[in-house]
Amino acid sequence: MTEPSMSSLGLDRANLEERTLSVLNEGGWGNPDVILVEAEGGPVVVKDFAPRARWVQRWLGPWLLRREALAYRCLEGVDAVPRLIGSLDSAALVFEYRPGILLSRSLAGQLPAAFLPELSAAISEMHRRGVVHLDLRHRSNILADRHGRPVVLDFASALRFDCDTWWGRRSVALLGRLDRRALRKWQVRLV
Repeated sequence: MTEPSMSSLGLDRANLEERTLSVLNEGGWGNPDVILVEAEGGPVVVKDFAPRARWVQRWLGPWLLRREALAYRCLEGVDAVPRLIGSLDSAALVFEYRPGILLSRSLAGQLPAAFLPELSAAISEMHRRGVVHLDLRHRSNILADRHGRPVVLDFASALRFDCDTWWGRRSVALLGRLDRRALRKWQVRLV
């Protein structure tokens, strides 16, 4: 994946605060802030550990971001997954902004008939590529975009496996049950 430089997006650590449009999620002691930032060409999402304690900025944050970046790179080209644009620095990743509405029971009967089959196909493709999300039950991790298509977010807790090995395929099959169980939850709540 060729990543654009953050300077081509007009982003750097020095101007991040002035370019911030809104805080989408304020993280806790060990979680990043998720912020919407105005970049050249439009808004992007930044997952940022810089506001956390020094040891989190230096050790935990970069380790978590590297894991998440690897999952996003494995999923590059999956329609339901926003594109990883790059890293601002070792404490922050930059993602494509994909606006949408959080899934909830109030959307029952309002989404296009293709929404759930598209979500199922996205989960199948994630698993085929060796990525298990593990947190699809949480309503903030799946959105319906303005066209009624699924958007899968937040691969911080995702696990990656090499599906060319027996162990990798078996691990995806076993742990992927959690993703499929979450899909069944959404099928029940949205129909």
